[in-house]
Amino acid sequence: MKSIPGPHPNPHRPARFSPPPKACDAHCHVFGPADKFPFAAGRAYTPPDSGIDSFEQLQERLGLSRAVFVQASCHGTDNAAMVDALQRGDGRYAGVAMIDESFTETDIGALHDAGVRGTRFNFVAHLGGAPDMEVFWRIVERVVPFGWHIVLHFDAKDLPSHAEMLDRMPVPYIIDHMARVPVSDGTEQEPFQALLGLLADERAWVKISGAERLTADGPPPYDDVVPFAQALIAAAPDRVLWGTDWPHPNVRHMPNDGDLVDVLADFAPDEATRNRILIENPERLYDFG
Repeated sequence: MKSIPGPHPNPHRPARFSPPPKACDAHCHVFGPADKFPFAAGRAYTPPDSGIDSFEQLQERLGLSRAVFVQASCHGTDNAAMVDALQRGDGRYAGVAMIDESFTETDIGALHDAGVRGTRFNFVAHLGGAPDMEVFWRIVERVVPFGWHIVLHFDAKDLPSHAEMLDRMPVPYIIDHMARVPVSDGTEQEPFQALLGLLADERAWVKISGAERLTADGPPPYDDVVPFAQALIAAAPDRVLWGTDWPHPNVRHMPNDGDLVDVLADFAPDEATRNRILIENPERLYDFG
């Protein structure tokens, strides 16, 4: 398995606007420390330790207050590092777990009590591709009584082929990272139009995260991503989330997290819309204390 680099060592403070109180990074991760929270044996990559202490330094630097920790595949279904981070947050953090069929109602209830409000499934090829769909549906049904949502990590080209699955979804669902749409193909491409079409459904949410993944250029200013984010915001301004994706596993070009905050000024030039994305939308989906 490959080892991946750590996050930018010196992220700058946002220069384009000051995040408001209660602003939320709605997609980030904690990795390790491995001596306390070991990585999964069958992982596709090995990250360097990027734990809650480092994350809280980042939050202070960026001027953010809340966060949603999304369980990543390198920790598998062992959610201990993420739960530890939630407990450290004293109500400021929420979580999205990865679970399998071994998780009982009691196990899910314990995660819920810790602040978990959703479960995530990877469909992207480099992380193993689509899950067993019979197992997928059994897990979805298991979390319905807890009011959880489903987070889906797709490659955009696969979205149209999963339309029936999404139509069956009994709970709200979130598409990560703008479905990793290839921005060089333009906003009229079929996969992006499929993503926009999903947002006509009140169950569908999207994260306008991952500018550093989507851009064709590599380094900022990520201008080629802006029209995609703006189109998604226009389609469903009350169901859009934003996050840094810190500490940025498997990226081509390691971003400066200050740049990822700054690009929000282009995604959502008016303050009211930014506040909706940073405060009101995550507040509605997650029970922050």
